[in-house]
Amino acid sequence: MKNIKIVYEYDGSKFSGFQRQVNKKTVQGSIEEVIKNYFNEEVNLLSSGRTDKGVHALGQVSNFFMEKSISPDIIKGILNRALSGKIRITDAKEADSDFHARFSAKTRTYLYIMKLKDEITPFESSYVSALDGKIIPEKLQKIMEPLIGRHNFDSFRKKDKDNKNPEREINNIRCYEEDKRLFIEIEGKSFLKTMIRIMIGSALAVYFEKRSPDYICDKLDNPDSDGEKILAPSEGLYLYKVNY
Repeated sequence: MKNIKIVYEYDGSKFSGFQRQVNKKTVQGSIEEVIKNYFNEEVNLLSSGRTDKGVHALGQVSNFFMEKSISPDIIKGILNRALSGKIRITDAKEADSDFHARFSAKTRTYLYIMKLKDEITPFESSYVSALDGKIIPEKLQKIMEPLIGRHNFDSFRKKDKDNKNPEREINNIRCYEEDKRLFIEIEGKSFLKTMIRIMIGSALAVYFEKRSPDYICDKLDNPDSDGEKILAPSEGLYLYKVNY
């Protein structure tokens, strides 16, 4: 039995999220269906993370086990032809038998892209989030700095029965501007459900003075899974890269 590792990108606007769902088109379901149809094998895709509906990926990583001895290059070619325009496999190789795309990951980095609302073209609207006003990256960076480190992030997640431990560690947050777009990079070992979007939504609310300057610190000091959650839109979020 071979353990096949794939690295790939996808357009989240074309799917109802990542995880397999009955009667809905998802990233996981689409890949598994192609493998079943072309190679007559039912596989279970093990992945570095599960993105929400509308969230994209530039470097998602998955692995699956196959009984047939098929070249990873052939698998890559078949998947790319069958899923053209929606999912693109950038690398496929045989991995060690103990490799697990989720549990072997050391860090994950997410990227969030924003642009002034009146400058977004129709071709960008599903891939960048709209800003009502100009943002100074250094000022936003300072607002987000308290999130760096190990904290109880109960106030920055949606409830998830699969993840009962609310503690997570953020290694780095970087805000910068390029080509009239604002970028936020967030790196950590792992993240809770919708955690990235709530972190960014909260920071933007503070920046535009819709919440107090102490809003984020208060949320960290008083974890509350039932409290207010301010979500940034999904279309600007990308799973950027996973390090092993």
